Amino acid sequence: MKDFFIHIRIYILRGLLAIIPLVLCFLAIKLLYVLIDKQVMTFLAHYIDIRQIPGLGILLLLISLYFIGLIFSNVVGRQIFNFIGNVTERIPIIKFIYSIGKQISDTLSVTDPQKQAFQKAVLINAFNGNGWMLGFVTGSIKDQNGEELVKVFAPTAPHPLTGIVFIVKPSQILDCGWTVEEAIKMVVSVGIVSPSVIARSEATKQSL
Repeated sequence: MKDFFIHIRIYILRGLLAIIPLVLCFLAIKLLYVLIDKQVMTFLAHYIDIRQIPGLGILLLLISLYFIGLIFSNVVGRQIFNFIGNVTERIPIIKFIYSIGKQISDTLSVTDPQKQAFQKAVLINAFNGNGWMLGFVTGSIKDQNGEELVKVFAPTAPHPLTGIVFIVKPSQILDCGWTVEEAIKMVVSVGIVSPSVIARSEATKQSL
């Protein structure tokens, strides 16, 4: 039973992440569409009897997200998603909106490590050893001497998508042993919700 609920949760989340860029595009188009269509829809509402059942809308939304997650998790679904992305690339304004939604979706993806923009949660030695800043590893880059440096995004609470990008040496970061999801919860809750310990490995301790 536990595995069943985990399965449901994963695909509901995948469904949500799949529709974020589409919803943003839809809202942008709807802003213009509603200006013309609003009066017509109001008129039709007088003749269509819609039965209101508490909780039905939430139930239908969760079911829809689950099936969307299933669809976009297979090969055919990914091809459809790529096709939609290619189409939006040819529409200037929609391209910008869709790309923002796609970045948000990839950043929040905690079920697909290959798509996840935040690779690992770390602490940055940003105050000469007197304090640490929470950040997310987003990749690596080499300097002119060929030394590998780490790109770390340090968010500003409570918004996990605004902050500062640091390029630091590996010795300037601490692997705190937290998952990306745990770290995001800490940022959003302004530190109220956080892991109880910083789990440093022996290798990390020696490098610091």
